[in-house]
Amino acid sequence: MSWEVRMSNSKGMIYFYNADTKESIWTIPKGFSEEQVMAFTKADKYKDQLKKLLDGEKGQVRASHLLVKHKDSRRPSSWKEANITRSKEEAIEILRGYQKEINEAPQKNEKFAELASLVSDCSSHSNSGDLGWFGPGQMQKAFEEATYSLEIGSVSDIVTTDSGVHLIFRTA
Repeated sequence: MSWEVRMSNSKGMIYFYNADTKESIWTIPKGFSEEQVMAFTKADKYKDQLKKLLDGEKGQVRASHLLVKHKDSRRPSSWKEANITRSKEEAIEILRGYQKEINEAPQKNEKFAELASLVSDCSSHSNSGDLGWFGPGQMQKAFEEATYSLEIGSVSDIVTTDSGVHLIFRTA
């Protein structure tokens, strides 16, 4: 695939464009090392922005999550379901099942990414649950506190926010 780095004039941010498929994405395409990303067409032109995207900024963390919404969530709908009617208790029970699958998997990170892409109610499912880098004040308080308290490579217990119930996997 032939990826290139471009700049969005409206957002003032870099994004990635695949000339073969005409796909545009905000996050680094999956499966590429830092060296490969830096070799993309026009990468040298946006070197500083790419480094920030690859490394994050001081005080930031990177995480993926798996969200299960319920009828009392802030927006009780998702890419899978137009009208979510399950109770919060049912959402927690569903998430406990996913948590068990993740904890029993030999490669927790791979199982987490697989489940997030298949079952998460968040649009980040299309990126295996990856939320990218974020810093203080960018996420709901309970989510932020849980993420910052995790060691890199570990998965949280169930975290409740206005969006629903989450499992969080801290990746950096």
